[in-house]
Amino acid sequence: MKTLLAGIAVAAVVLVGGASAATTAVSTGTSTVTVNGTGSVDAVPDQASFSFAVQTKAATAAAALARNGADTSAVITAVKGTGVSSADIQTSQVSLDPVMSNDGTSIVAFTASDTITVSSLAVAKAGAVVDAAVGAGATNVYGPSLTLSSQDALYAKALKAAVAQAKTKAQALADAAGEQLGAVVSIVEGGGAVPIPFAKAAPADSASTPIEPGTQEVDAAVTVTFALG
Repeated sequence: MKTLLAGIAVAAVVLVGGASAATTAVSTGTSTVTVNGTGSVDAVPDQASFSFAVQTKAATAAAALARNGADTSAVITAVKGTGVSSADIQTSQVSLDPVMSNDGTSIVAFTASDTITVSSLAVAKAGAVVDAAVGAGATNVYGPSLTLSSQDALYAKALKAAVAQAKTKAQALADAAGEQLGAVVSIVEGGGAVPIPFAKAAPADSASTPIEPGTQEVDAAVTVTFALG
């Protein structure tokens, strides 16, 4: 009987100890603060893209396509003559449309159109490329689309600025709460915005069609969680 009672007493002690350990584990936690940060970098775009269209009207579809093809080839040759690589010239559209009579009952001619896109142009030479294309017979010009060749490096700088801002905000919150700011627990990238053009113009080559690059802003956003205490 004594042995049985002793066994029950030991089991009770074990259960009490186990309950105490479990309670301690559940109550232990780390306080955190989560903040958002943004950063931006301004840069002058150094690349431009243009599209050039050539249109030809002829009595038959075949004649319109043939003449337009020849005129488009002349434009391509002129663009290459400015130093543009074949890899940066791409046909983006070919179209053929009938021209109807005034009463809309018959086809009186055909209009053919070819559009080529020239990309990765140095901004400084973009104006000369436009002049060459128009001089060779381009009837429509679309652009420019201005880009940054160093987009990735600029975005990395914007990310660093965003994290630095997040840390400054977190420190202010920790100080206000009377806590010590600890290590970073997690960082979530918010994504970069599409570069936005601004009107801070830089001079272009005055000997050709002027292309003002202005500036572009590369943005980044992050959400950072810091430990407290």
